[in-house]
Amino acid sequence: MTINEIEPKALWKHFADLNAVPRPSKKEERVIQFMVDFGNGLGLQTDVDAIGNVIVKKGGQAGLENAAPIIMQSHLDMVHQKNNDTVFNFDKQGIDMFVDGDWLKAKGTTLGADNGIGVATIMALLSSTDIPHPPIEAMFTIDEETGMTGAMQLDPSFYTGKTLLNLDTEDDDELSIGCAGGIDTNTTYDYALVEMEREHLSYKLTVNGLNGGHSGMDIDKGLGNANKLMNRVLYHLRSFVDMHLVEFDGGSLRNAIPREATVSLAVLKDDKGSFETEFNKVAEIMKTEFKTVEPKLNISFAENGVASGKVMSTADFVKITNTIYALHNGVFRMSPDIAGLVETSSSLARVIVKDGKFITQSLQRSSVESTKDDVANTIRASFENMDCAVVQAGDYPGWQPNRDSKILNVMADLYREMFKEEPQIKACHAGLECGILGKHLPDVDMISFGPNIRGAHSPDEKVQISSVLKFWSYLLATLTKLN
Repeated sequence: MTINEIEPKALWKHFADLNAVPRPSKKEERVIQFMVDFGNGLGLQTDVDAIGNVIVKKGGQAGLENAAPIIMQSHLDMVHQKNNDTVFNFDKQGIDMFVDGDWLKAKGTTLGADNGIGVATIMALLSSTDIPHPPIEAMFTIDEETGMTGAMQLDPSFYTGKTLLNLDTEDDDELSIGCAGGIDTNTTYDYALVEMEREHLSYKLTVNGLNGGHSGMDIDKGLGNANKLMNRVLYHLRSFVDMHLVEFDGGSLRNAIPREATVSLAVLKDDKGSFETEFNKVAEIMKTEFKTVEPKLNISFAENGVASGKVMSTADFVKITNTIYALHNGVFRMSPDIAGLVETSSSLARVIVKDGKFITQSLQRSSVESTKDDVANTIRASFENMDCAVVQAGDYPGWQPNRDSKILNVMADLYREMFKEEPQIKACHAGLECGILGKHLPDVDMISFGPNIRGAHSPDEKVQISSVLKFWSYLLATLTKLN
């Protein structure tokens, strides 16, 4: 089966068209123009606000012409991430997709189902001629994945609707009515470079094979963080071996759990045997610990001859590895009010050591503003203890759940009627745009839902084909109830 044969065909056609357009966060010029051309091509009112969000409006259809307008929202950008051995140019190539049973996947890269399925769904409605729906105010936001800039700088004057459907969640039995806010913590530190006094060997250390995933939605799964695992290896080795850190490159995106990390070390030639023995020892311990959740975890080294050049001072090596080791990573607090919900977390997304600079990026999330501040201060204090310069930015609010929401009641009743089961009414530990949109549109009733997507933000991302059909039928039935 090919993507052109999957039902609903209109939705999948638009998804394929969208995935042919490179659309990384902060480089959305091409996809903005793509959406403008799409709206204008249909003869619909199409606008772009000052920040770059695209607005397309369509009147009601099939008896719903006089119903209240509905705002339908998805974001245009996608996470661009690939496996190390995948040759792919995200700036020039469209996503290479294939069908695997009941799942659509990409070849070695992220798929873009987050949030391309939502965008394609709205496109299918806007281009339809026979689907009953109320007037639609389509809101296509930009830069959701790296700062929510589109939502932050939204112009509310384009919208009159009082109900908003956000199509950006990843479980088809869930109705999301709340989400976490977040804040980025970025740090820098200038470390001392010194000459090696004795002969050292050059080693490259690698941690890879991890699952990765969304640093909010997947943070409670006990997955390995490549930056933390690599630092654990270094912390262990420094007690047994005379060595210097040359480079550290771990992680990639601020909102993804790091899957890979590499390190360059200079190891005293006389300590070669001790290094390899202790490395293998700690690697086996860690692989045993993670064998259930990370069965493909690889921790390995390669010798690359005699080391040369300047290296990090021993004092800074100790200071940096101590700080990373002590840094909180993972769940910080579970919600006392909603069973199973992660309230607060932190993820160490990026570590760079090179040419005298130590740089980190981490993301703290919480559905409660006070505990978001608490975990952010915890991370800040850890780095300030070693005299890092710390900048915290990109602060965005969470979305407070409203169990008396009118749209929630309509959709929950409809879900029970259609699928003969209870929907999961949840708040999620991810940065949905709804919290920010609610600041601009305070009188708008919001809900978020979507099909089953797994492995978002990683090259293992996939979307379930049967779930998209379920989601589509549920959405169409919902639209007929909104009058």
